[in-house]
Amino acid sequence: MKSSRWSFRLVLTVSLWWWVPGLAGAEVLVGQVAPLSGVLASTGKHMVLGGKVYFDWVNTQGGVHGEKIRTVVVDDGYKVDETVRLTRDMVGNPDVVALFGFAGTANVGKLLQDKVLEEAGIALVAPYTGGEPLRNPYNPWIFHVRAGYADEAEHMVKQLYTQGVRRVAVLYQDDAFGKAGLAGVEAAMGRRALEVAAAAPYERNTDEVGAAVKQIMAAQAQAVIMVAINRPAAAFVKQYREAGGGGQLFNISVVDPAELVRLAGLNHARGLGISQVVPYPYQPLLPAVSEFHRLMKQYAPGEDVNYTNFEEFLGAKVLVEALRRAGPKPTRAAVIRALESMNAYDLGGVTVGFSKNNRIGSRYVEVTVIGSTGKLLK
Repeated sequence: MKSSRWSFRLVLTVSLWWWVPGLAGAEVLVGQVAPLSGVLASTGKHMVLGGKVYFDWVNTQGGVHGEKIRTVVVDDGYKVDETVRLTRDMVGNPDVVALFGFAGTANVGKLLQDKVLEEAGIALVAPYTGGEPLRNPYNPWIFHVRAGYADEAEHMVKQLYTQGVRRVAVLYQDDAFGKAGLAGVEAAMGRRALEVAAAAPYERNTDEVGAAVKQIMAAQAQAVIMVAINRPAAAFVKQYREAGGGGQLFNISVVDPAELVRLAGLNHARGLGISQVVPYPYQPLLPAVSEFHRLMKQYAPGEDVNYTNFEEFLGAKVLVEALRRAGPKPTRAAVIRALESMNAYDLGGVTVGFSKNNRIGSRYVEVTVIGSTGKLLK
């Protein structure tokens, strides 16, 4: 309840500010569209929080070149048409110099398809998606801080193959996100002369996975890789285990393990593997993680650390450095040039790299497991 209240206050405040004339001149505006309601709401709230704590800290230090960063955050409910509409509204204001931390392969893909980013000449930094269609073919507008779903799929399939597992099924969301993950698993299996044992879809914005459970049970899979978000993933885990499914379970990185445990039950979620695209955020072994813990305590006391808010914290660090390099009164074009200059930028033990011909800042992947207490283990 506390997180929900915090998110509502944040969205209301920045949305009202957005329409007050004359305030933007002394500030740098950054736009963020996030799923703060609907099936991806908990993820969206953590996304916004991770960026916010870093932007807040930068502002207390005087901002960038003496200008405070003002984020405009609005809720798309994980709905593609809303993402497009809200983004068009944002980029219609020339004072918005960059976009940050959107979610959804289909959502962001539609922005590319409709040329929203291209026509505005604006960068989108650190979207919370690893969809290959957003990376290949190359487009100059999206700067990815995370590895792609194809990278995650390769890592999981390699691990399973090494263990002797050959029959791998896939649960996937029936949209661009799910199909991108499915394609990644199929490619990784194909490199080992194997085929996916079953590819079972579920409909976007639902947790109706009963038919998928039956299809995967019939395939007698030794392992299941889920390309799913929190609620449908949890529904599948619960129903699959209750139906007697004993295969190893994995999920692409875009899930919140605490939410999976809460929805599916620890007895069902225990042992679930989750691929991750940023380093382990729970122990401050890296400078970036130590900094994150310190700023979370200072600017979001009582809020939990997790992979999602840490990923967007790193994304915020990338964007702030780009604003610094872009100079006072940055333009959209200057921000893009600044991002392209970050060839090997150290965020604090975590390195990202962009150039004129490269928009994929990192290919880091590791797999974690939900342990017996519900905590993630490396």
